[in-house]
Amino acid sequence: MQFLTLEVILNSLREVGSTVLYILVGTAFLEIVAYLWWKPLSTFSEWIDRGLKFLGKPVRHVISTLLIVGVVIFAVGSVGVGQNVSPLAPYWPFAIVAFLVATYISPNAVKIFHWRMRLPYMLLLPAIVGLMLLVIYPLLWELNVSFTNLNPRHFKSPDFVGFLNYVEVFTRPILKQVTFFPVLMRTILWTVVNLAFHVSGGMGLALLLNRKMRLRGLYRALLIFPWAIPQPIACLAWLGEFHFEYGFVNIALQRVGLAPVRWLTEPTANFAAMCITNIWLGIPFMMVIILGGLQSIAGEYYEAADMDGASPWQKFWQITTPLLQPVLTPAIILGTVWTFTNFNVPFFINQNELETSDTLVTALFRSAFQYFNLSSAAAFAFVNFGLLLIFAIFYIRITGVLKGVTE
Repeated sequence: MQFLTLEVILNSLREVGSTVLYILVGTAFLEIVAYLWWKPLSTFSEWIDRGLKFLGKPVRHVISTLLIVGVVIFAVGSVGVGQNVSPLAPYWPFAIVAFLVATYISPNAVKIFHWRMRLPYMLLLPAIVGLMLLVIYPLLWELNVSFTNLNPRHFKSPDFVGFLNYVEVFTRPILKQVTFFPVLMRTILWTVVNLAFHVSGGMGLALLLNRKMRLRGLYRALLIFPWAIPQPIACLAWLGEFHFEYGFVNIALQRVGLAPVRWLTEPTANFAAMCITNIWLGIPFMMVIILGGLQSIAGEYYEAADMDGASPWQKFWQITTPLLQPVLTPAIILGTVWTFTNFNVPFFINQNELETSDTLVTALFRSAFQYFNLSSAAAFAFVNFGLLLIFAIFYIRITGVLKGVTE
């Protein structure tokens, strides 16, 4: 038995080592190719720039943009689904040539491919290739799926259906009964409730820890402990605590004279259990971010406020809050995105798969992998992405946090 265990360990180490070796060899190959080809690219871009100066920058911008947009549309239309190969697949070399031409005729081509830029591109090239393979290609594939009727019946040869899946996201039930907008409203409520407690609880704990006190390091370590636990493990632990008969929560309620709550079967109670679990998990993150922001605020501001006779409440609103905005804005955006797309807590706490407790992410998961509505789920995913993108743009514009960067 020990020999088998040792053999399994050695095989695992061998596989991990071979994977790391392949990555290192591939990275070295990319760096060598980039170094050898950069000088011809730089020379060719300068030659193209001199030859096309008569077009003027606006015309070259338009041509480059049209070519790049055409390549993107071609890429979306040529991505195969399942075992189905698109008829556009043989024309990929022409798309690559069009992209290179668009890059070369751009007015910024000389700056982009200048010889002195070879080192930044050599450093970025492995990450660019990884993002193309692991992020860009799957996104293009999923975008292509959202315009087809891919499902178990049409898995090998799906048909193009246009925007039908996007229309059905808003008009037909996502699962069995619930439609999109009730789930959206529940997800927004879920995000607002959790984020409000995350920010207020994190702010309160950060203010308490941002002062001289004994065992402050121990308190920080204990308070950050929920964030350090893997979410699935924490969710399963809370799932046991919400048990109707043996869970700690109901036992504590009975000790104070209250009736036990059916946390896992009643819709409202189940949603509240989800919120309690996620609030417990999310407060430490906000506490750490806000505490770092508080420690970066110079004490002279508060000393000047004390000389002017400002109250603690005035110092908080007039000094602490404005100076924390550069820290709070990205933290709130991240917290909103993470809460809006949180999967572990709603999935594990909603043990009985109540549709009245599903958020957009868990509904998307059930639609794709329990009901196998693959194309509808792909369209549903892009709708969720659009909602988050609109929120991020709106919030950045309202807060004006990037004005100092762009001005």
